[in-house]
Amino acid sequence: MTDFNPADKIQDLQYFGEFGGVNPSISDSSTYTFLSAKTMFDTFEGNAEGCYLYSRHSSPSNLYLGQALAAMEGTEAANVAASGMGAISAVLLQLCAQGNHMVSSRTIYGGTYAFMKNFLPKLGIKNTFVDITRLDMVEAAITTDTKVLYCETVSNPLLEVADIEGLAKIAKKHNLKLVVDNTFSPLSVAPAKLGADVVIHSLTKFINGSSDTVGGVTCGTQAFIDSLRNVNDGASMLLGPTMDSLRAASILKNLRTLHIRMKQHSHNALYLAGRFEQDGLKTVYPGLSSHPSHKLYKGMINPEYGFGGMMTLDVGTLDKANELMELMQERNLGYLAVSLGFYKTLFSAPGTSTSSEIPPEEQKEMGLSDGLIRFSIGLDNDIERTYRMMRKCMEELDILQPAGTAAV
Repeated sequence: MTDFNPADKIQDLQYFGEFGGVNPSISDSSTYTFLSAKTMFDTFEGNAEGCYLYSRHSSPSNLYLGQALAAMEGTEAANVAASGMGAISAVLLQLCAQGNHMVSSRTIYGGTYAFMKNFLPKLGIKNTFVDITRLDMVEAAITTDTKVLYCETVSNPLLEVADIEGLAKIAKKHNLKLVVDNTFSPLSVAPAKLGADVVIHSLTKFINGSSDTVGGVTCGTQAFIDSLRNVNDGASMLLGPTMDSLRAASILKNLRTLHIRMKQHSHNALYLAGRFEQDGLKTVYPGLSSHPSHKLYKGMINPEYGFGGMMTLDVGTLDKANELMELMQERNLGYLAVSLGFYKTLFSAPGTSTSSEIPPEEQKEMGLSDGLIRFSIGLDNDIERTYRMMRKCMEELDILQPAGTAAV
């Protein structure tokens, strides 16, 4: 990983605006004119590079952002979408058809889980959910109809770590495509460099970083991205999950500070996770040596960007979790809100929010407890102060005893 620094790849891209601006001009048009009918035909067939036809096909702003994200992930090309689910659904529908099968991690974002379990079977596409940390179980689930292995680099919300290199070997052995959602670990992990065929992000989260835009991206080979955009059978083209040009320009601007933000997210999360683990709370964070995949993840990441900004705490019950989150919000420690990657800390109980699509019995089986709180740690300047304030809330709710009080 030392020869590939994604932040440098983003920085090396240089765009000039139409009038020499340091930001590229935003093409606020849905359709484009041509000087000849022949050029329009060639563009419609994808044979006129640099020409634009209709913004559902492509636009300058979307292509600028796609180039930057492909550079970040180290892939040949990328295609942006109106949401993370827009990217995920298009990829899976492009790779699978009626009668095909997928193998997926069982601990994934609830929307992805629902799409795989409840929607794809209507199209004759089956899926088997497995413990992605068990490579033997992954391989055992593969059938002659399997086309895709799917995982998240760091799973939502349990923070399980996928062995991407190990999964890539299995995928190659069985002629499958390995699709990796890297939303939780931009810059820290480059799945394509570890063998992933397709890398997906919800741009809504860390990459945009300001919780004001919904977006997604698919990164892969030029051939695969072209297939998504094909006017005859491309899922991204025909399903229409098109990103607005103004949103693409906004995300591109925020992308340029991602390296600074990820360092601070990771620094703060590591500090809080370490302190709360010392306090005796059940804490899960890949940067802790107690994490079952700590050694694996440490070998995967670019250490400059750390172990990420996501952590979980288990406070025992849903009632306690809700009380704590409400009190922390009241004390201005963050927001009781879903999503992640914001400058303020965001917290939610995933069992009743972002993972509520997963049936309670399956939540229990995978270890998603009622008292689990998922934290997206913010960019706080004085993280020790934040820790003291969070701990004070926990003491008031009898989740932790006051410092210096002996246990009875």
